[in-house]
Amino acid sequence: MGSFTVEQELKKLQQLLKKEKEEDLEQYKLKMSGTSLKDRRRQGVCWYPVHVEKTQFDAGERLLVKVSRPPEHKESHLFQSGKLVSFFSNAQGNTEGNETVSGVVNQVGEHHMLITLNSDDKPDWITDGQLGVQLLFDENSYREMERTLKFLLKTDDHRVNHLKNVLLGDREAQFDEGENITIQGLNESQNAALNKVVNAYEVAIIHGPPGTGKTTTLIEAILQTLRTETQVLVCAPSNAAVDLLVDKLSQRGANVLRIGHPARVTEEMLGKTLDARIAHHSDYKDMKSLRKKSEEYFALAKKYKRSFGHAEREQRKLLFDEAHSLKDAADQLNFYITNDILSKAQVVASTLVTANSHIMKGLKFKSVFIDEAAQALEPAAWIPIIKSGRVIFAGDHCQLPPTIKSYQAAKEGLEVTLFEKAINRNKAEVMLSEQYRMNETIMNFSSQYFYKNKLKANKAVAHWLVFEGDLPIEFIDTAGTGYFEQVDPETRSSYNPEEAQILQTHFNQYLDQINAMNKWDEVDNIGIIAPYKAQVSRLQEMFLNNEDYEKLKGKLSVNTIDAFQGQERDIIYISLVRSNESGTIGFLANSRRMNVAMTRARKKLVIIGDSATIGQNEFYAAFLDYVNEIGAYRSAFELM
Repeated sequence: MGSFTVEQELKKLQQLLKKEKEEDLEQYKLKMSGTSLKDRRRQGVCWYPVHVEKTQFDAGERLLVKVSRPPEHKESHLFQSGKLVSFFSNAQGNTEGNETVSGVVNQVGEHHMLITLNSDDKPDWITDGQLGVQLLFDENSYREMERTLKFLLKTDDHRVNHLKNVLLGDREAQFDEGENITIQGLNESQNAALNKVVNAYEVAIIHGPPGTGKTTTLIEAILQTLRTETQVLVCAPSNAAVDLLVDKLSQRGANVLRIGHPARVTEEMLGKTLDARIAHHSDYKDMKSLRKKSEEYFALAKKYKRSFGHAEREQRKLLFDEAHSLKDAADQLNFYITNDILSKAQVVASTLVTANSHIMKGLKFKSVFIDEAAQALEPAAWIPIIKSGRVIFAGDHCQLPPTIKSYQAAKEGLEVTLFEKAINRNKAEVMLSEQYRMNETIMNFSSQYFYKNKLKANKAVAHWLVFEGDLPIEFIDTAGTGYFEQVDPETRSSYNPEEAQILQTHFNQYLDQINAMNKWDEVDNIGIIAPYKAQVSRLQEMFLNNEDYEKLKGKLSVNTIDAFQGQERDIIYISLVRSNESGTIGFLANSRRMNVAMTRARKKLVIIGDSATIGQNEFYAAFLDYVNEIGAYRSAFELM
């Protein structure tokens, strides 16, 4: 494989990204073209009307608005932290275009959303009522990815070309034979990964299966690197993942600067942002007063009318000159403050796309750390890499893949991440092999199927159960019951009411057992998962809006697989939903997604599904064998 193929590969990536962008835009237009606000609401791209709960300026003097939608609006929506939105008012016969300001979602729940507005002042129409929020198409992410690919193809930067050949070509990754450090509190495989990172010239990979302490190891690796480097770049695909790293690094005493919009809107997290640091800088007051004076001079100069003589014209020119020079002085001071803050930070943290924001232009780093790298689109992963001398990936390509809108682009290779390519082409990874989350019976299937049987359960968790004699796994088979799936006509999402019923029956019986054994102290939390939104809605109705489960309030969550990513629960129920004559299982066939669902459970995993429908798929066939082998199979007829 010569450099020729590296170039070909990058050109192909350009084409795939173009397909993805077109499909994304197409889907966006489709959802927007229903045009009535009600249609958009149903499509999940709009909340209308919303009520402003509060507005405040954050630590960085940016305007934060908290809005809520009516409780009866239960449509699932596509808003997420980091998404671009438009905040608008329809009052006084407004056409939507007039009274609108763009912003970024910080945080969003079932009925509340927190938005940072791109506006210095509160819009005057905010009190007029009839307000709404809708998604905007994120042109910027694509622009940054396209720009980066173009740069990769044309650059004559020696270091970047070397990294290209190591990650995509046939150059072998080099490692120093140097020091071997052992950190107390890390296990053997974690220490091995740490040494891989410390000694890597171009690339090191921390492969972290569920529950193996990937974040712990990554944090340690960053701190070790900071002993020899004054500053590192730390990135992840999502705001939430970046925030987690910022939290943990700050707790360990690192000076962290968060670029972009955090998803966790705690005072502490906002205090780490550049805006907040600027607002607290010793020279900030001077800059503000220069800005204010400059605005006053502009206002004075504009007061002069057009028809006036030479003297007035001179006076006006002087005022404008003074205004401009004050503005320049303020800009220079702002530039100085920003650079002062940037230069003092040990860790600069941002999402992948934000790593190339205007603030970061021209910055270079010796090392970049990319967490959740197996969920990053390749073009996005390159954005921080081209600013760095070497890259350290952390992630697991046997868990959730990146979200891709275009089925075509995914199939033609966009779903293969740079993380995966680097693992396959270099001997640069260490897999963490000791897991601290789940009973070994829950772990073993995943270990056999995805991790070459190399996972071991830590002694503390290997045999833990909710109560003595409990089965850590149960599979409840609905084959033969005739409980077939149905399709929600509006959302086209699958659901299975009878399967939900069986789940509830089992759940109630299991709760009775826990009560009888008096074992509630073994259960901190319970999760109920379904891969399909329509089934999730049904289960939420059954469990969360039900008096019978009042005492589980705060302990019980019901959601999709993606929503549980990175989390764990003592007890997990999974409803597989699909049951039909033809054995069609749709996106259940994505075994990586199921791996995530199954490995959320610590002490008890209950899966309900139709073996006749799922059993034709290789992954589920293997799972059914495993269930039989360990005596965890039950028929739904026992619960009917």
